[in-house]
Amino acid sequence: MDAGSSATSLEFIHNFKIPKTAKIIDIGGGDGNLVDFLLAEGYENITVLDISEIALERAKTRLGEIARKVKWIVANITDFQTDETFDVWHDRAAFHFLTTNEEIAGYLERADRSVQGFMTIGTFSDAGPKKLSGLEIKQYSEPELEQQLAKGFEKIRCITEDHYTPFGTTQNFLFCSFRKKPHSV
Repeated sequence: MDAGSSATSLEFIHNFKIPKTAKIIDIGGGDGNLVDFLLAEGYENITVLDISEIALERAKTRLGEIARKVKWIVANITDFQTDETFDVWHDRAAFHFLTTNEEIAGYLERADRSVQGFMTIGTFSDAGPKKLSGLEIKQYSEPELEQQLAKGFEKIRCITEDHYTPFGTTQNFLFCSFRKKPHSV
């Protein structure tokens, strides 16, 4: 199984050195294949949240019987409410769709309340596209993303990389990992 677009996310998660029992949530992960790799590596407590029920159904079909091991949530991250906490909050390509101050603040408040360990975000860099599928997005530089998360999280590291789409285009992403600040628990 080729990790493809999940390779960077997997590398970040491996660097957290978490146990296989760690609670991991994948924000906007319906059409992604990170869940496939996490299950294959033996992670036992995975939640996938996506706004698209169709995307989640495709993932369940792809995974077959093993999909029963995953908690699937249909929700917009801006409306998501939970009392659950997570060791890892993973978001590859959902955060940049939040373009208003209210949406961003709501997302960050949810993350601050829900994360007890680590966060990794992959978002369009300031060299990435300005729109995706006709939708406005928000680009981030490393300092801008770090500033957004500074209240509750400290940056571990960031990288940029190009993602090559099936349509022959290139999208530049910024991937950063963060650790929850002890005082913000």
